[in-house]
Amino acid sequence: MKSIFRIAAVMLMMLPFMASAQKKSDPQGHLTYSLPSTVIMLEVEAVQENFYAGPYAKYAEKYLGIKARQKDESTIHLTEVRMIPLVEADQSRRYSINFEKGQVEAEFLKLSSQGLVSFADAKYGEAPQWRFPKSGQGDFSERGVSSNLTSESATLYYNGGAVKQNMLVGKTTEQKAAESAEMILKLREQRLQIVTGDTDATYSGEAMGAAIAELTRLEQEHMMLFTGYSESQVQKMRFEVVPSAEQENQMYIAFRLSDTDGLVPADKVTGKPVIMQIIPQEFMVPEASVVNEKGKKKTVSEVLAYYRIPAVCTVKLMDGAELLLQSRMPIYQLGQESSLPVNVKLK
Repeated sequence: MKSIFRIAAVMLMMLPFMASAQKKSDPQGHLTYSLPSTVIMLEVEAVQENFYAGPYAKYAEKYLGIKARQKDESTIHLTEVRMIPLVEADQSRRYSINFEKGQVEAEFLKLSSQGLVSFADAKYGEAPQWRFPKSGQGDFSERGVSSNLTSESATLYYNGGAVKQNMLVGKTTEQKAAESAEMILKLREQRLQIVTGDTDATYSGEAMGAAIAELTRLEQEHMMLFTGYSESQVQKMRFEVVPSAEQENQMYIAFRLSDTDGLVPADKVTGKPVIMQIIPQEFMVPEASVVNEKGKKKTVSEVLAYYRIPAVCTVKLMDGAELLLQSRMPIYQLGQESSLPVNVKLK
């Protein structure tokens, strides 16, 4: 029994050493960096409407001369999409440089929250918009390409009040519908009499406005039994598309539209897909230079640091055959990897 306790104690003492052995780390004394990649962030706004049909909807045309929706329905439509290209470190493309103190010219590197990232214009170019910014740099408002898809505003037809009905035993739904229709016509007639002055009572100023408002409210409550009502809500969500050079057709499901669930991510198959198509611009391959300025042949051992030239791509966002948004943007991982000489040794 004592031997079992001793073995357990030894194993507990070894746990920290086992954990440190499993933990991966970059080699000491080396400068490591990643190539950049582009993430396309989509800020999406949509309006979801839930319609509830009135109990007397099928009698609306018969008694009021109007057509009313007779089934409960849920619909969603996009109102705005904003497309924002952001940069992050590509951890699958990492390089290490072995150097001696004072020999590194690291002007091609930028420090990010994910480590050093290689940019050819790091010193002179504009600061990139990072996907994982440092503290205080995470505001993406007013950035990117925005598209207003529609100017329609969602209208809420719901009225909190309830219509009081005389629930007599044996009265059919159609009979109750006929009574409500008759009440609607009476309310309209009373309102017209007040407006035209064709009534025994005298209304003026605020009293007339209050009387007309009350008659209108009662009419709307009875009309709701025929026309139904809608409840609408605005949804705002963010989605991300990470293009991959391994994908041949460069077609991605950006997100989905579900009439019942609203805006849903691409991996939830309950909604209609919104497709992102990326069309990279072709690169011209430069001719390799065989000699340097002094006419001497270059050697393979020349010290190089690697970076990416982004491909300028046409990005289209489509809902079926409808084009929602189109723009051009640089995407690093679909471009070309290149190199520049530095006075260090690559490992």
